Order: sequence, then C-alpha cells, then structure tokens
Amino acid sequence: MTGPPPSEEARLAGLVQAHDRWRGRSVFNLLASENAVSPTARKYLSSDLAGRYTLPLEVVFHGETIDNSYTGTRYTDQIEALANAAAARVFRAKCATTRPLSGHIAALSAIVPLLPPKSRLLAIAPEEGGYDGYAPGFIPSLFGYTVRPLPADGPGFSVDADRAVATIREERPNAVVLGQSFFLFPYPLREIAEAAHAIDALVFYDASHVLGLIAGGEFQDPLREGADVVFGSTHKSFPGPQGGLLYTDREDLFAQLDPALVWRIFDNAHWNRIAGLAQTLLELERCGADYARTVVANAQGLARSLSDLGMPLIAESLGFTRSHQIHLDRPRLESSAHLRAGALARRLERQRLLIDLVGRIGTAEVTRLGLTPSDMPRLADLLVRAGLRSERVGVEVLAWRRTYSALRFA
Repeated sequence: MTGPPPSEEARLAGLVQAHDRWRGRSVFNLLASENAVSPTARKYLSSDLAGRYTLPLEVVFHGETIDNSYTGTRYTDQIEALANAAAARVFRAKCATTRPLSGHIAALSAIVPLLPPKSRLLAIAPEEGGYDGYAPGFIPSLFGYTVRPLPADGPGFSVDADRAVATIREERPNAVVLGQSFFLFPYPLREIAEAAHAIDALVFYDASHVLGLIAGGEFQDPLREGADVVFGSTHKSFPGPQGGLLYTDREDLFAQLDPALVWRIFDNAHWNRIAGLAQTLLELERCGADYARTVVANAQGLARSLSDLGMPLIAESLGFTRSHQIHLDRPRLESSAHLRAGALARRLERQRLLIDLVGRIGTAEVTRLGLTPSDMPRLADLLVRAGLRSERVGVEVLAWRRTYSALRFA
C-alpha cells in the first residue's frame, strides 16, 4: 500500500527546483527570445517590492489633494526614478520609462496614445519576419488601425531602402512600425525616417530582440538614425527580467504618452521587476559594449561553423547575421535532411541543446555564460551531430555546461 500523494505545495516546490536544475545548470540555451538574469537582479525580483504599489498622481482625487495614492513609497519611487535615469543614460535618450510590463505592452504604450483610431500603419508582415502583434488581426484591430505591409523580402528578411521609401510615399501612413521577430540585420533607418517625416508620419522602432545590442552600441542607434520612439522587451538580447521599456528624444511625444499609461495601458508596474531592470541597466553601463560585441561575434562565428558543417542557414550572402540571431533555412533543411525545424528542435532538446521550433538560434545567453567565438566550432559540432546525425551528445553537453557556474557581464 502506497502512502498519501505529496501535497501540492511540495509538488510545486519540486517542479520549480527541477526547472532550475534543468534550465539553469543542465542545458545550453540558444533560444533567441531568452537570456540569463544576474544573481543580483534575481534577488531584487524576490524582494518585498514584489507585493507593493505606488501611484504618484498629484491630483485632486475623491476630494483629497494627493501626490500619491499610497503611503510607504519613499523608496519605491526612488527606485523607479533611478531605473528611468539609467535607461536614459544607457540609450542616450532625453526621456525613458521602465513601467511597461512587456515588449508588447511597451508597443501599446507608445503607439496608442500617439495615434488616433483609424490611423494608417506600415509594418513588416509576419511572413517576412515581422512581429505578429502588428498584423491586421491583433493590435491594429483593437484600435481601428489600418495596417499595410512594409516589404522585408531581401535576404534574411532584410529591408531594401529604395523599396521602403517607395512604399512610404505610396501608402502615406500615419506611422511606420519597424519590428521583427526574425531580426538579423539593421534597417536602412535614415532613409525610412526621412521619407516618413516628409509626410509627417512617426517612426516607431520595436527593438525587442536587439535592445541589448543597441544598449551596447552594436547593431544600430535608432534615435540618432531618425526613430521617434524606441521600445522593446528587456529579456531577449537585453539580459534583464521579463518586461519592457521605451525611450525617446521627443519630449513633446513623451509628454503625451507618459500620462496615458496608468489606468489605460496598466496599473501596477511591478516594482520588483523595475528594481531588477535597473540593476541590469547598471550592469550594461559597466560592460554592455563588450557583451554586445561578443554576442554578435558569437552569432557570426556559430553561423559560419554550422554552415561549414552542413547546417542550412539563410542570408549567407550577407554574412548570415549582424544580431544575436541565426536562422535555419527551413526549405533546404527539409529537402536535404528530410527534417522540419520543429523536429530538429525536439531532437536537440533531448540532447540538452535548446533552439525554438521555428528555426531561430540565439547566442545571447551562452554569451552571458562565458562562451566566446573560440567556442563556437565546438558548439556547432554538437548541434550538427545531435540535430542532423541524431547522435547522443547529451553527456558531452552536460559535462561542458557544468564548467560554467557564474555569469559574465554581470
């Protein structure tokens, strides 16, 4: 006769501990949408801030003149101010806010207050690597926006300057939204911004995937190249807790969007997250340039090694990538290896190597672990042996992974 089943609390504790062992110490994570958070930032995520509110208002509310709906916020408000100031320094922006709860919410926080209903948008279509959230059935449908595609049909979903400018002049949108989930190469942003501003259109730059690279001075510099508002996720190439931020040099735009956030886009901004994000920003002030440079060098080195070993990748003519991402050439994978990207990802997962099921490979987290370009041939060999040849390399992967116990660039 067996004993009683374990309590749900014990089961939960076991699941979390198992996850931490698996994802934190037993695999190489090459998911392009994830990164490792530093121990200090993690500590702040589990602080007392996790259950607290602050709501500065400086209004007459329910008959009371107040400057904040809550008391006890003397440190919370200072933490937010520190985080916003750090974001402004890191991105060399006049205005920044760390309140958005995610990259998607950051997009809403920028676009919705600045564009009235029935505005016309240009955005890169999902089938050309664009973010699904800007497709007709998602954010645009909620606010009555009309969205038309901005072409990104060059190698590796790259945007051609002449085609982009011609499309802007033909469509005459109220705003151009630049953002991709499959994001390998910088945009011809100066040309796009010049064409958009000539018709009084705004340029929004969704940096969700490349925010950490921009923070380190790699990839491109959206504000100096003409973007009006930049926003993005803080947990992809940017190595912070899950969340979002936005920044701009346009004080007139910030004066419109910042007051529109509370009670419209969100309420509590999760102050433990903001403390963790502030810590990550401070880390990037110290070592962001070296981190971003190494992420890109690792991606380029891994791509070359994978290609040399027979893994089919896109955008070879452009050097494969200038970001943290590498993309499988899915049609060639299917024709040469009779293997879909999702099946390849599942095969790799069984050998402790994680990529996503749509064929993206990312180097941000392994860079945080301490891998350098000299390690990329070894990593590529494991990926090819496990993925294309079905070899059991999990023991090798685990032994190598356990040699990394502390994060770099933290």
